[in-house]
Amino acid sequence: MVRQHTSTTLASWSLVAAASLLTACTTYTVRPTDGASEPAVVRTIDQDQPVVTAKMAAAREELGQMVALQDRLYRIAAPLLINNADLCRSQARNLLGFTAKNRYSYSGEYVDAATAVLNYGDRLEVASVLAGSGAAKAGLKQGDILLAAEGKELPRGANAETQAAGILGPLASSNKTLNLMVERKNVNVPLKVPVTRACAFKIDIGNVDNINAYADGQRVLITRGMVNFAQSDEAIAYVLAKDMAHNILGHAATTRSAYTVASIIDNLVTIRPDTSMLIGSAGVKPMPQELDGAADRLSLYMVARAGYSTAGARAFWQRLTTQYPATVLNGYTANHPSVNYRLSVIDKTVAEIRSKQSSNKPLVP
Repeated sequence: MVRQHTSTTLASWSLVAAASLLTACTTYTVRPTDGASEPAVVRTIDQDQPVVTAKMAAAREELGQMVALQDRLYRIAAPLLINNADLCRSQARNLLGFTAKNRYSYSGEYVDAATAVLNYGDRLEVASVLAGSGAAKAGLKQGDILLAAEGKELPRGANAETQAAGILGPLASSNKTLNLMVERKNVNVPLKVPVTRACAFKIDIGNVDNINAYADGQRVLITRGMVNFAQSDEAIAYVLAKDMAHNILGHAATTRSAYTVASIIDNLVTIRPDTSMLIGSAGVKPMPQELDGAADRLSLYMVARAGYSTAGARAFWQRLTTQYPATVLNGYTANHPSVNYRLSVIDKTVAEIRSKQSSNKPLVP
């Protein structure tokens, strides 16, 4: 049995197409990352548990590290997704704003990690609740077990995530609120959850140290190396918004092989990715400067509308290209080499945004 001594509700989510059940990882034995306001989460294993092998311990550690990064990424992404729904055009959806998983969300030795550390069973359990979402307003909590939606029992077992998304997605798209029944501390709790309009992009963390980010039209992935390089929440928001903007503007479909980028993302989201497929960015072509500049402009508006400062954008991108120029394989600058052009667009857009903010004009690009 796993005992949770301190619990916390984290604002992390990801989006799967138009589904309202949002798949992502949940919390592990970690302390909050810099800038996080949540208390530490501590989960321990009872003394009478079977002996944990080195492989099992490594799997738990790997899972925990990736979960902590994923949680931070979604906390940062949340205001970008919610506050820019109107800019996302056809890619905005009605969502509930929570994630849920069970032990079958993992495979191999990670099933043990999910069971022992996260206390997952066959039922879907709320992993995180997005701050400001309908789920948060309704009082949904991390650890709630999903029982039913609009009176229909929600699935359990190996395919529960996919099956539940198929049930919740249509309900969220056609209703303003959704009646959920959850189990909390062995008591059934009914909740009326308002839907949340948000950009329907799935946000992923890539388990590699190369400094890059990818967008395939529906998803955004930032590598662990990029998160570590960026350091601050604000800088991470710049990268997230930039690739969201590429998705909104349709650049992934018009300038690159969507299949190639999707394959890279599929690989990097695994806990142990195959890094050999990243050589030379696996055939991903550099982004044309006009499209890169357009994404920079839109992304800065998205950043400002989400409550982040645009003041440090130029310095961040300049630092990135100086330390990791276009000659570095599998690096961000190699895929976005038009640095001088981009910086000129960034300077102009930041000034434009400041002017609108000072005169209280709408932040619309």
